[in-house]
Amino acid sequence: MAHASGRPYISLMSAISAQSAPHNQALRGAFFMTLASILFAGMVGIVRHVSETSGLHAFELAFFRNLFGLLFMLPWLMHTGFGGLKTRRLGLYTVRGVFSILAMLSWFWAVTVMPLAEATALSFTTPIFTTILAALVLGEVVRIRRWTATVVGFLGTLLILRPGFVEVSPAALAVLFGAACIAAAIVAMKILARTESPNAIVTYMVLFLTPLSLPPALFVWQWPAAETWPWLVALGAVATAAHLCVTRAFAAADASAVMPLDFVRLPFVALIGYLAFAEQPDLWTWLGAAVIFGATVYITQREARLARASSAAGRSSPIAPPA
Repeated sequence: MAHASGRPYISLMSAISAQSAPHNQALRGAFFMTLASILFAGMVGIVRHVSETSGLHAFELAFFRNLFGLLFMLPWLMHTGFGGLKTRRLGLYTVRGVFSILAMLSWFWAVTVMPLAEATALSFTTPIFTTILAALVLGEVVRIRRWTATVVGFLGTLLILRPGFVEVSPAALAVLFGAACIAAAIVAMKILARTESPNAIVTYMVLFLTPLSLPPALFVWQWPAAETWPWLVALGAVATAAHLCVTRAFAAADASAVMPLDFVRLPFVALIGYLAFAEQPDLWTWLGAAVIFGATVYITQREARLARASSAAGRSSPIAPPA
C-alpha cells in the first residue's frame, strides 16, 4: 500500500525534474558564458599590463598566448589522439588558421595602444561581419530584418568612431579588421563542420595558431625578463580557460540564450581599464556599444529561430530513400 501511495509522489518529482532540466541547463550556460566574459576581460588586462611593464610587442604576446595555450591543451590532445586528424580539407584549415591569427594579432596590438573599453565595444561587430560573409560566401538567405539589424550595428560603430568629428585611429581600424577576420574564420568553420568532426576542428585550431604566430613575433623578439614569465603563463591559462568556458556555455544552452551575456565583457574591461590604467570610457562608447550589441543579439536570436524552424521542418518531412 505504501509502495502504491508513493507512485504519485515519484511521478510528480520526475515531472518536476524534467521541467527544471532545461532551466538548469540555461543557468549552466549563463554561468559559463559570464565566467568566459570575465576571463576574456582579464586576458585583455594582462596583455595591456605586460605590454606596458615589460615592453614586449603585442605580436610576441600573441605567440606566448598560443604557446602556453597549446601546452595547457596537450593533455586533452593526448587523450583525443591524432588518429582523427585525417582530412582532405587541409587547405581550408589553413585558411581558417590564417584568418584567426590575423584577428589575434590585430586585437592584441589594438588593446596595447587604445582604450580597452572602446576596443571591446568595437569587437562586438563580429556577428555583423559574419552575417555579411555568410550571405556572400555561403549563399545563406539573409532577409530584410537581419540586414536592417546589420545596418543598425554599423551605425553603432559610427557612434563610437565618429568619423568627421574625431580622427579614426589606426588601432580602431585594427579592431574592425580583426572582427572581420574572426567572422571569416567562423564562416570557414561552418564549411568545415559539414564534413569534419568537432574534435578535428578544435585540434587543428590549437596546432595551427602557435607556429603561425611565431614568424611575426620573431621580427619584434626580445627575451622576457624573469618576472614577466608568470604573466605569460597566466595569459595562456586565462585565454584557454575562457575558450573552454565558451564551449561549455554553447553545449549547455542555445546561442540566443547565452550570447547576450557576452556584453558582460564591456563593464569588466571598463573596470579594469579604470582601476589599472586610469581609463574612463566616454558616453559615445557606451551608446555605440549598446546599439551594436542590440543588433548582434537580434541577429543571433533571429538565426536561432530560423535554425529551429528549419530543424522542425526537416523532422516533419519524409525521409528520402537512399540513392
